[in-house]
Amino acid sequence: MGKVIVEQIVSIDGYAEDAAGGIGFFTDAQAVNAADQEQLRMLRSVGAIVLGARTYRMFADYWPQADPAAEPVAAPIRELPKFVVSSSLEAAPWGADQSATLLRGDGVAAVRGLRGRIAGDLVVWGSLTLADALFEAGEVDMLRLRIVPALLGRGRPFAPAGSAARRWSLARADHFEGGLVVLEYHAAA
Repeated sequence: MGKVIVEQIVSIDGYAEDAAGGIGFFTDAQAVNAADQEQLRMLRSVGAIVLGARTYRMFADYWPQADPAAEPVAAPIRELPKFVVSSSLEAAPWGADQSATLLRGDGVAAVRGLRGRIAGDLVVWGSLTLADALFEAGEVDMLRLRIVPALLGRGRPFAPAGSAARRWSLARADHFEGGLVVLEYHAAA
């Protein structure tokens, strides 16, 4: 059974969205792409991508057409199976000839089910509502924070208030051109 990896791109002060719910603070940051090789390293252990409906929509608008020559992570994102936890989506197309698999019902139960049938780790990108539920249920094995050099002052934190108290140990810390820092934490036993 693989690990559940939650990866969030956050501001220096820990926000995953600005006060208006936007993510422009990191979509405009060139620093995020500086870590492509490190991102590819992480993806080698991943067997599937799990997204919430809102993050799926953002990914589906961009990644199916992304050029792997310009975006090296586009190839594994294209090739890996994708699952979307949603009660509202009717379908989850992925480009012209693929689709993601919809998972209905409780997101934590859906991820637990995937852990038993997917070889490799599961990565949850963004998907704050799903990530909140996974944190609260103690189902996150690894937390990866991609910290961009921006201060927001307010917004949506990457972890929910009242998250289950849990100890984490720093497993890896990398810094990149443009000020991006990637921190990888493993859940303490």
